[in-house]
Amino acid sequence: MGRVGVLLLNLGGPEQLKDVRPFLFNLFSDPDIVRLPFPWLQKPLAWFISVLRTNKSQNNYRQIGGGSPLRKITEAQGKALAKKFAECGQKIDVHIGMRYWYPFTEEAINDIKHDCPDKLVILPLYPQFSISTSGSSFRILEKIWQTDPVLRQIEYTLIPSWYDNPNYLKAMADLIIKELNKCSNPEQVHIFFSAHGVPQSYVEEAGDPYQAEIEACTHLLMSTINRSNAYTLAYQSKVGPVEWLKPYAEDALQALGKQGIKDLLVVPISFVSEHIETLQEIDIEYREAAEKAGIYNFSRVPALNTHPIFIDALAELVIHSLEKPPVTFKCITHPRENIVIYPKKSWQWGITNTAEIWNGRLAMLGFIGLLVELISGHGILHYLKIL
Repeated sequence: MGRVGVLLLNLGGPEQLKDVRPFLFNLFSDPDIVRLPFPWLQKPLAWFISVLRTNKSQNNYRQIGGGSPLRKITEAQGKALAKKFAECGQKIDVHIGMRYWYPFTEEAINDIKHDCPDKLVILPLYPQFSISTSGSSFRILEKIWQTDPVLRQIEYTLIPSWYDNPNYLKAMADLIIKELNKCSNPEQVHIFFSAHGVPQSYVEEAGDPYQAEIEACTHLLMSTINRSNAYTLAYQSKVGPVEWLKPYAEDALQALGKQGIKDLLVVPISFVSEHIETLQEIDIEYREAAEKAGIYNFSRVPALNTHPIFIDALAELVIHSLEKPPVTFKCITHPRENIVIYPKKSWQWGITNTAEIWNGRLAMLGFIGLLVELISGHGILHYLKIL
């Protein structure tokens, strides 16, 4: 099959506290995240948000050791995948490309051009596809491909989503069952699937398949673990004035508390690596919210990281993708240019202290509403007081 390369895609994260502000700037400079009516406002808005959010974001990272572990974990996943190929007698180079921090996707592309593989498999480390995660990385790659004649000579294929891969489900089920078996009454534990949220308009107006894939993945996992435990699917990290996928995690925890649930096992269903949204938001914020709701036995399934069966899943995905017709950028769901993601009616602000993390890809969309309000004549001081 010639020389093969693999490009693993991920979000990226600040590794030190000093990285937080430039990371936030990169995040909100992405026009595929914050969709503005005036493109010339993109950079100034990104600067404005990064200045406002730096201190609070740094405090969050302090709670998990002063930086994101995402790069180290992703690099470990890449090394484990390359080792898996080597054990099977296949020499496949694995590259890492982050969307908003080092090593950037552009850096990985330069390395790939240097290696000049005959075929390239592009594999996002997001099990479920969303135009805000895999889609954003695909769009930046598509732009690079269109302007680089060297890249156009490399045959590539995309793996848009893989939430239904049997080995992925098996690895997740293994972790879930191990945590359930640690409990004194495993059958009474309520399983709480927590997925990152996206604005409802991405599903309803842009045709994002994310919600359908999350729900399908939840059902597949419950079938795989083959337990009779009750379960809930909720979405975390809702921010801004727009409607996000429901139920919101905070609301779901309160509802379960009112139902008398005492034992809860959280499953981070859309994350394969530990990062701030598992280590800080779930382990600290949601634990506190659960205890306030009367749920005192709170535990969480760890992220897959380098779980051997998960690495098997990634290897399987790569090999199978090479046996099928290529999936190109044209095959991927793109957001409409005129999609509306700011509120059409009166609203109230609801910014959480995790606005800068994973869903920072779409977080702070309320600033679009802010701009609309400013353009219509409202003053900026009111918004500064809110922030």
